[in-house]
Amino acid sequence: MTGAPRSVDWRGLVTALGLGTAGGYLCFLLHVPLAFMIGAMIATSAAAIAGVRVGVPKPLRTVMVVVLGIMLGSSFTPDLLDRLGDWVVSLAGLAVYIVAAAAAGLWYLRRVARFDGVTAYFTAMPGGFNEMVLMGGAMGGDDRMIALGHSLRIMLVVLTVPFAFQALPGYDAAARDWSLGGLGPALTELPARDWLLLAACGLAAPVAHRLRIPAGQLVGPMMLSAAIHLAGLTAGKPPGLLVAAAQVVVGAAIGSRFAGESPARLWRAAKVAVGLTALLLAVTVVTAVAVHLLTGLSLPALILAYAPGGLAEMSLVALSLQVDAPFVATHHIVRIVAIIILAPVAWRLWRGRAGRDAGTTEPAD
Repeated sequence: MTGAPRSVDWRGLVTALGLGTAGGYLCFLLHVPLAFMIGAMIATSAAAIAGVRVGVPKPLRTVMVVVLGIMLGSSFTPDLLDRLGDWVVSLAGLAVYIVAAAAAGLWYLRRVARFDGVTAYFTAMPGGFNEMVLMGGAMGGDDRMIALGHSLRIMLVVLTVPFAFQALPGYDAAARDWSLGGLGPALTELPARDWLLLAACGLAAPVAHRLRIPAGQLVGPMMLSAAIHLAGLTAGKPPGLLVAAAQVVVGAAIGSRFAGESPARLWRAAKVAVGLTALLLAVTVVTAVAVHLLTGLSLPALILAYAPGGLAEMSLVALSLQVDAPFVATHHIVRIVAIIILAPVAWRLWRGRAGRDAGTTEPAD
């Protein structure tokens, strides 16, 4: 895990968490899907755009992502092993989705948004936020626009997918538990032994980070949590209050990314992001329907598995909507690993054409 920063903007942190908690609780009272994350994201985004000082330090988000990883691991039950064979086709469909989504996004950003080649390529990738920003900046692209593009895409997906699910065949919104208990047990309900086992899973985060495992702060705890749950050592889950706090922190972290950006730049990026997100979601739905018809796998689970959101964010969506979280998380992990490994290779093959005009055009107003 990364160490603590030299200094923390406590005022920005307190403001972000205060606004995030208030926004999340309001959405919770209104029975909004993924209430604490969506409420926190909306409240802090609005504050950041208005010029209010908000910020969530990376170590705090990491701690809460560890909680999410442990929660995801608790969803791995022994009966899951009987279904692994069904995932082969859906994972193959994921490969098709990545290529189709990246190609469609690249076409849109080059031809419609008029991005330069480098910025368009690394913004179009449907995943790998941090890696795409770093690679794109190193290659000469506009790393701030790449970061904005990915941040806005994730936010738009989180804002649209949970609500769109209400109309999906095969999804029963009435079966959801809208209470805080639906997120997990009460703090006092978890036995001391389960507390110790679940807390031990957090130790896997620094190990995964040291091994350079992509999204290691989530994947490491998830794998260890899954192992102890599959072994029958515990059936415990992190308390609902802790899961709600994780949603608030992750949502506030997304909203805080817009702090310091000029309204004009944000508006320009937002117009581009709306079109890009709509295009990627269209590719998501087409691919998910095709795999559903081919395999009979759950359409809601396939849509969440292919949706172009972040691993932590889409895993939270799956947990909140009670849609096969292990299936969704596994596909997003594979997606991220594939993009991180293959995107630089594909870039070297493509850069001969893109490099001729890289860095020469700005996004259209």
